[in-house]
Amino acid sequence: MSAGKPTRRQFNAAVGAAIGAAVAPSISRSQTTMPSNSATLTVHADAPQHKISRHLYGHFAEHLGRCIYEGIWVGEDSSIPHTRGIRNDVVSALRNLKIPNLRWPGGCFADEYHWRDGIGPREKRPRRINTHWGGVTEPNSFGTHEFLDLCEQLGCEPYISGNVGSGTVREMAEWIEYITLPEGSSLADERRANGREKPWKIRFWGVGNENWGCGGHMTPEYYVNEFRRYATYCRNYGDNKLYRIACGANGNDYRWTDVVMEKRAANLMHGISVHYYTTIWEHKGSATHFEQPEWFRTLSLASKLQELLAKHIAMMDKHDPQKRVGLVLDEWGTWFDVEPNTNPGFLYQQNTMRDALVAGLSLNILHRHADRVSMANIAQVVNVLQAVILTEKEKMVLTPTYHVFEMFKVHHDAKYLASETESPTYEVKGESMPQVNASASTDEKGKVHVSLCNLHHEQAATVRCVLRGMKASQVSGRVLTTPQINTFNAFDAPERAKPVEFNGAKVQGDGLAVDLPAKSVVVLEIS
Repeated sequence: MSAGKPTRRQFNAAVGAAIGAAVAPSISRSQTTMPSNSATLTVHADAPQHKISRHLYGHFAEHLGRCIYEGIWVGEDSSIPHTRGIRNDVVSALRNLKIPNLRWPGGCFADEYHWRDGIGPREKRPRRINTHWGGVTEPNSFGTHEFLDLCEQLGCEPYISGNVGSGTVREMAEWIEYITLPEGSSLADERRANGREKPWKIRFWGVGNENWGCGGHMTPEYYVNEFRRYATYCRNYGDNKLYRIACGANGNDYRWTDVVMEKRAANLMHGISVHYYTTIWEHKGSATHFEQPEWFRTLSLASKLQELLAKHIAMMDKHDPQKRVGLVLDEWGTWFDVEPNTNPGFLYQQNTMRDALVAGLSLNILHRHADRVSMANIAQVVNVLQAVILTEKEKMVLTPTYHVFEMFKVHHDAKYLASETESPTYEVKGESMPQVNASASTDEKGKVHVSLCNLHHEQAATVRCVLRGMKASQVSGRVLTTPQINTFNAFDAPERAKPVEFNGAKVQGDGLAVDLPAKSVVVLEIS
C-alpha cells in the first residue's frame, strides 16, 4: 500500500481519471427498450468452465494503524481473550469466512521491514519508527513467528511480501531459509531456538511491493532486473515450493505489465500483481456522509475493474499465451477519508452498504477472469480501509463487507458458469452503468449458486433467470440490504446490516423469477 505522498497522489489522480472516463461495456448488455426495472440473466448451467480459486478471497494485514496492534495482536498480558497474544474473536470471525490466504507485512511497510527485527525475545526486539503510517513507534512485537501462528490459527496460507526497496538479496534469501529449511543450517537452528522446531510451509512470496512508488520509485525496466536477481535466491527447501509474485502495476499502468512480462525469467515468475483502489485520490469523500451522486460515482469506479483486468490480461497473453503466470490483485477496495478525530495515517474508515456492493461487484468481476487471476487480497482485514472487521478495545463488529464475503464463500473453488445479463441502465447526470450485475458457479455437488448485485440506490429490479441445461426444482437464498445507502454497523448497533433469508426468488418455467431489492446483494442456491 502506498503512503500517499504528493507524487503518488498526482500519479493516482491521473490513473483514477483515466479509469473513470467510461463504464466498461463488457460487464453486461444494457437494453433501454426493456421495462425500466426488468432484467434477464442467462446462466449456462450445463457448461462449467474454469475454477474460481478460493484464493480470490484473500485478505491483507499491514503494520498500519490498528490493523495488527489491537486489531489482531493484543499481547499475552491482555484481558481481551486471546491465544498466545492473538485475539480470539477476530480469529473466530475470520475462520467463519474460510479465508484462504493472508498477505503481510505490507504494503509500503514491507519495503522498510527487516525480518530480524521481529524474531527472538520480544523485550529485546528493536523499536522502529513507522515512517509510512503515522510516524508511530513499531515495537516489532508481532513478527514472523506471530504471523505464522496467526495463519495456523486461521487455517489459511501465508503470503509474505519481501523487502526489495530497502532490503538485500541476502536478507530475503535468509528469511526464506529461516522459515522453510527443516535442518542443517544455523538459520534452521536459530528458528528452533526461537521456539519453532518444524519449518513452516509457505507458498506465496512477493518479491517487493509497489516498487514503482513507495518501494523504490523504480522504472519497470529496472524493477524486472531486480526481480530476476532477488527471485534467483528465493529458493525451494525440502518439499516447500514457492509461488514467486512480481510487483505489478499501479492501476492502469499497462506498460509496466508489458515490460515486466516481456523481460521476466519464465522459470522464476509465477504471478504478477496489480493494485486498484476504488477512489478519486484528490477527493476521496466521507465513508458515511454521502449522497446519491457519490454512491453512483463509487460503484461506477468499482465497475472499471472489468476493463482494468481485461487490459492487463491482454498484455500478459501477448507474452504468456499458455497462462502460466497468474495475475494477482493483491490490493483492492474502497479508500475514503479517515473517520473524524482519528490519526490520518491510520486510514480508519467505516463501512456501509456502498462498500458491500463494491465487494459484491468486484468479486463477480474476479470470477469472470479466474482463468488468469489466481489471487486477490482486499485491503485490509481489520480497522483499515475496507475492513471486514472493526475493533474498539474489547469490542468487535462485523462490517457489511464481511457479510458479502461470508455469503460469497459458496463460490470458493467452484466451477465458473458463463452468463449474460441484459440489464436496465442506471444513469446519473449523463453517466450510466448496468443496474444489475451477476455471476454464477456450480459446486462439486452440482448445486448452482448465483450472486446478484442491484446497484441502484432506490429502484428494485425484476430478474428473469434462464437456466440453460438445468431444470430447477427449488431455490433458496439470502439477501443483504439496508434502509439507507449509508447504513453501517456500529459498536452500539452491530446488526444494522446483516444477511437475512431471501424469499424473493421462485422457480418459474425454464428458470427463476427474482425480485431484487434496491441496493442489495443476493446469493441464490439452486438445485
